[in-house]
Amino acid sequence: MVSTFLPGGTWTLGDLRVTRFGYGAMKLAGPRVMGPPADRDGALAVLREVVDLGITHVDTAEAYGPRVTNQLIREALHPYAGSLRIATKVGATRDGQGGWPPARDPESLRRAVHDNLETLGLEVLDLVNLRLGDAEGPRPGPVAEAFGTLVELQRQGLIRHLGVSNATAEQVAEARAIAPIVCVQNMYNLAYRRDDELVDALADEGIAYVPFFPLGGFSPLQSSALSAVAARLAATPMSVALAWLLRRSPNILLIPGTSSAAHLRENVAGAGLSLSDDDVVELDKIGH
Repeated sequence: MVSTFLPGGTWTLGDLRVTRFGYGAMKLAGPRVMGPPADRDGALAVLREVVDLGITHVDTAEAYGPRVTNQLIREALHPYAGSLRIATKVGATRDGQGGWPPARDPESLRRAVHDNLETLGLEVLDLVNLRLGDAEGPRPGPVAEAFGTLVELQRQGLIRHLGVSNATAEQVAEARAIAPIVCVQNMYNLAYRRDDELVDALADEGIAYVPFFPLGGFSPLQSSALSAVAARLAATPMSVALAWLLRRSPNILLIPGTSSAAHLRENVAGAGLSLSDDDVVELDKIGH
């Protein structure tokens, strides 16, 4: 294991210690996160490289494929290393058009948890995030019934820890009033900073924040600003964006995805980029 060389060090999710640099498996599925990968052997190689690099936090979902990424993870890595922690999501399914319709009724959530256990080959899931909102982002609304269903499954011993994804700050607070959570997984990056206050509040509570789309969609002006810093540092924009996230707050955990082992290694190296205070000041202006 070489986890001590991974950028960012480690974080503890409840009682589970993970590397702050993790891996998101979504891109292992086919186009639009539907169907099998074009290069199955390559996908399996990426997952094995994840473990070889010392990464101990893998993010997946039964809806990716659907079932595809979970099956690949099991084929590549089962029996799992004792240090490896797999986080999954429930609360959405897939339709024939590649959409993500919600599936947050109690029956659907129970089925999704059992499906994740089966496809991953596990008796208990390390971390289950309740996916809220829709493909456009968080949507206000109660979470008590859906989150309470997951709490029931946790009490039955099927889930170790809980989190929420694509959630508003109010939904995070509502979930926390029902049961402890160990992470929030929302969209966040240099250009999309709506969760700044939430990131800081969670850090104070020892709760992880896991951004998805860590590079995000930048406007031409914002892209120019990022590219300028990257050029000055002789680095890629992705490297700068990942390094900025790790520096932004100690509770931020990265799960960048890729279907290439070489790109995975590049991401790991890039996230270890050293940003000066001046670099950070310049980059911070992008999201404001």
